[in-house]
Amino acid sequence: MKPILLGILSAFFFAITFVLNRKMELGGGSWLWSGSLRYLFMVPFLLLIVAGRRNLRPLFRAMRLHPWKWLLWSTVGFGLFYAPMCFAAAYSPGWLTAGTWQLTIISGSLLAPLFWETIATPAGPVKVRSRIPLRGLAMSLVILAGIFLLQLEQAGSLTAKDLLLGVLPIVVASFAYPLGNRKMMELCGGGLDVFQRVLGMTLASLPFWLLLAGWAYASAGLPSTEQTFQSLIVALSSGVIATILFFRATDMVREDVSKLAAVEATQSGEVLFALAGEVLLLSADLPSALSWLGIGIIVAGMVLHSHVSHRRPKAQFSMEK
Repeated sequence: MKPILLGILSAFFFAITFVLNRKMELGGGSWLWSGSLRYLFMVPFLLLIVAGRRNLRPLFRAMRLHPWKWLLWSTVGFGLFYAPMCFAAAYSPGWLTAGTWQLTIISGSLLAPLFWETIATPAGPVKVRSRIPLRGLAMSLVILAGIFLLQLEQAGSLTAKDLLLGVLPIVVASFAYPLGNRKMMELCGGGLDVFQRVLGMTLASLPFWLLLAGWAYASAGLPSTEQTFQSLIVALSSGVIATILFFRATDMVREDVSKLAAVEATQSGEVLFALAGEVLLLSADLPSALSWLGIGIIVAGMVLHSHVSHRRPKAQFSMEK
């Protein structure tokens, strides 16, 4: 139950990203600065945390062992996740990007066959290829049905351009985030704690963010004071607090693909939190009766997903050669 609660709490802090990114775009800020500033601001905070715990040296030692893997999967997990999300905010309201982002619930489940897990057998622990958790996937579809209802009335006011540029980048991000996160968990094993892993991935993705910042400066000049301050808030709430909470939750269940999918499903709460944030901060309309029905289905789907994750079905696995 604790990983689920941590996942829901992380969804609250993640939702701030959708609201503030949209606010920055409406205020004329460049999505390039919104993306790069968040991760540039994260570095000093994470360095202080990890250094205060006296864990910098083991992290740097681990990064030196597999530098290219750190660079690749950190860029996928952070760069190809957040840059498309900021780009989408330039064309779609926060509720749409938050809603489309829930595809990650299914994306994470579909990625399961790319990874191996350890199971206990009479002959001892054996590594097997993970299978797609079908029960969890069914509950994910329930959650997505609720999200569809939540957005049905509002989506009618969107243009084809809004849908294309606001949805497709989020589809890319929905696969990149769980893929990068899981690959790094696989690479680190239990050797690094969540603070070290988040800092390591942030440092390893810096080349990507510095290139993005250079592009932002060349195309839009320096960011405004308001955008800089809002990016700092996003860095603290979403980049540091939410990411650490979510990575901690996934670390706790990394050996069980069904429970891992359930933790990832808690991110559907971002839709509810983002909707509330847009109503309070951006004067968005209150949800209709149909939208409230969608909210109820989302909550029910999250509860069911958590329940079925503890009733793992028997399955046949392909053995690692």
